[in-house]
Amino acid sequence: MSLTIENKIINKIKKAGRGSLFFTEDFVTFGNQKAVNKALERLVEKGEIKRVARGIYARPKTSNLVGELLPTNEEIAGAIAKRDKARIIPTGSYALNAIGLSTQIPMNAVFLTDGAARKIKIDNRTIIFKKTSPKNLATIGKISSLVIQALKEIGKNNVKEWEINKILEVLKKEEKTRLQHDIKLAPEWIRVIMKKAL
Repeated sequence: MSLTIENKIINKIKKAGRGSLFFTEDFVTFGNQKAVNKALERLVEKGEIKRVARGIYARPKTSNLVGELLPTNEEIAGAIAKRDKARIIPTGSYALNAIGLSTQIPMNAVFLTDGAARKIKIDNRTIIFKKTSPKNLATIGKISSLVIQALKEIGKNNVKEWEINKILEVLKKEEKTRLQHDIKLAPEWIRVIMKKAL
């Protein structure tokens, strides 16, 4: 019995390809919670899959240079958001890094969400979901929403000329209609900077 649950789980995981993320509840049709947890535990012990965090598993991609590649904070956060049908936006130093204003890869990734507020520990990293108002998640451009969050992190009176130039460079890659939409949602001082990209 337990063998079939294990086989069903690994077949499903292999079908999805390396790098895909799975939650315990993805396998509820294969057996009860206890049996599924046991089967997942055994697959981890065998080295077939990796436990990324509590209730989250992956079959890592591999690279000739570094070996196993575990999912990034963004991939994990994205998978959780998809599962919870929630919206998320990266903030703070994470947003600064994403648009190239900082080379530091933050250990803690903070995302604004309309889903549940929570903290997820992954080895020495932490993903934090902070509940926010729908207005803060109303942006539709991936680049422009990152820019707004990055500028909020820098602060109104701390933005340097080179940072503005870099931001305008990055915003050229954003779709014009999305940019126009998102500018309206930004604080006044950020709007002034972003409008230069149009």
